[in-house]
Amino acid sequence: MAYESMIAESVTIPGNNHEPISAYLARPMGPGPFPGVVLIHHLPGWGEFYREMTRKFAHHGYAAISHNLYHRLGEGHADDVAARARAEGGVADDQMVGDTNGAVEWLRAQPYVGAKVGLIGSCSGGRQAFLYACRRDNIDAVVELWGGRVVQAEDDRPAKQPVPPIALTKDLSCPLLGLFGNEDRAPSPEQVDRHEAELKAHRKDYEFHRYDGAGHGFFYHHRPMYRVEQAMDGWGKIFAFFGKHLAG
Repeated sequence: MAYESMIAESVTIPGNNHEPISAYLARPMGPGPFPGVVLIHHLPGWGEFYREMTRKFAHHGYAAISHNLYHRLGEGHADDVAARARAEGGVADDQMVGDTNGAVEWLRAQPYVGAKVGLIGSCSGGRQAFLYACRRDNIDAVVELWGGRVVQAEDDRPAKQPVPPIALTKDLSCPLLGLFGNEDRAPSPEQVDRHEAELKAHRKDYEFHRYDGAGHGFFYHHRPMYRVEQAMDGWGKIFAFFGKHLAG
C-alpha cells in the first residue's frame, strides 16, 4: 500500500484540424481507470510550472495532460516562445478550442482513463478553460483560476478573440469552480462580480472563492505573487471539486 509510481512523458496528439501538437502526460501506473484532467497553460507559456502541476494531479490519482498551445511557434525556452505568442496577439480562440478538444478526446481514448474528464486553466488559460466549457460539452467539470479577460472591454475585441467568454455563459456545459484574488486587476473584483452575476442569471452550477491578501497568480510558487495559505486552501478546493465531479 505504501508503493507509489507514475509515468510522465512527452507525447504528440492531434490538435486543431488534426495538426500534431506536443503535450505532457502524467498518470499513475496501473490499469486504472483514472479520472482525467486536461490543463490549459497560462500566457507565460508551456513551462516547468505546468509540468509540475500535471504531475501533481497524477500524484492525486488523475491521468493528466497539458497540451502546448504554442507548438506552432517553434521550439525554445518557454519564456521566449511565450514572448513570440504575445507579439502575435496570443492564440486564436478557435484554434485553442480545437487543440483543447484534441487533448480531451485523446485522453478519453486511453484505456486507463475512466468516464469523466475535467479541465483546468489559469490566467489566460482560465479564460480559455471557461470559454471551452461554453463551446464544447465533452468535459464534466471545469476550474477557472483567475481567468483574465473573461470580461472583455468594449474596445477589446481582437480578431483572434472576438467574443468575450462572459457572453457565452448561457452555454456553460458543466459545473464550474472559480478561484480569484481580491487584489487582482485582471480580473478585478468588479469583473468577478459581473462574471458571477451572469452565472446566477443563467442558473449555472458554480462556486466562486475569493481570497483577501492575494492578487494574480497566487499559486505560482516560483514568483513573488505566491501566497502560501491562499494557495493551499485553493488546492484543497480544487481536489474537493474534482473529487466530487470526476472521481466520486
